[in-house]
Amino acid sequence: MTSTPTPPGIDLVIRPRPRDIGSFNVRRSLPAPRRRLVGPFIFFDHMGPVDFQPGQGIDVRPHPHIGLATVTYLFEGEILHRDSLGVVQPIRPGAVNWMIAGRGIVHSERTDPAVRATARSMHGIQTWIALPRGLERRDPDFAHHPADTLPEIDRNGVHMRLIAGTAFGATSPVEVMSPMFYLHAEARAGATIALPDEHSERAVYIVSGAVTVGGATYDEGSMIVLAEDAAPGIVATQDTRAMLLGGASIDGERLIWWNFVASDEVLLEQAKADWKAGRFPAIPGETDFIPLPDK
Repeated sequence: MTSTPTPPGIDLVIRPRPRDIGSFNVRRSLPAPRRRLVGPFIFFDHMGPVDFQPGQGIDVRPHPHIGLATVTYLFEGEILHRDSLGVVQPIRPGAVNWMIAGRGIVHSERTDPAVRATARSMHGIQTWIALPRGLERRDPDFAHHPADTLPEIDRNGVHMRLIAGTAFGATSPVEVMSPMFYLHAEARAGATIALPDEHSERAVYIVSGAVTVGGATYDEGSMIVLAEDAAPGIVATQDTRAMLLGGASIDGERLIWWNFVASDEVLLEQAKADWKAGRFPAIPGETDFIPLPDK
């Protein structure tokens, strides 16, 4: 990847850091040392691609969240979501499971036994969206949106699915708490990838393939954060899959500790104490959990 000098219109290029989450490694772009958020996006993990043999799978035990909304978007595979609201919902490619943690929710992510019995691949993106201060203590909620309910947009050789928010005159049915956009884009070689211009903070993450911007080439794993009001030419040099994301700047600093996001240290300390004392709601039918980390 060529990154020096940074082309005009680009604020920052983030390269992800590997993180071991137990079943496999992920590549984490946000939060980054030089950039904690892009719009309300405060966490961005690229999962896989990983091949599971029969009997293998994902087993993320029950764990809590506060102050955020989560979405796991899959290109391949399936994950079974369970939560303390009593929801049991498979996540499949192209669909959206939108979980609003608010004042507190607990969920697990596993491979269903029927799916685990066969060899398969898993590949996707997991993001956290910080909630505005006035809504970070709201009631938790969950909504499932099948792939065929999400708007699809075609622009100059780029096909896009609008996961959440507003872009190019379309609006996703997913409930959002602040102005934002989140798109899955598939660009043919030679196509120019445009981003919606109504949002102040915008980024492109290259899932696969490569793009050029101002003569510099950025490949898989690059998160290209644009300068405000910039419109650089982002041209796919080969067939490319990308995630386009951003929105309005969040209303103040956000703190992250483990799975908790909050605008105030007091909220984090309360969440730590509540999880350690067993005061979060339980997931029906599940008794194990991830203990509070030491640090």
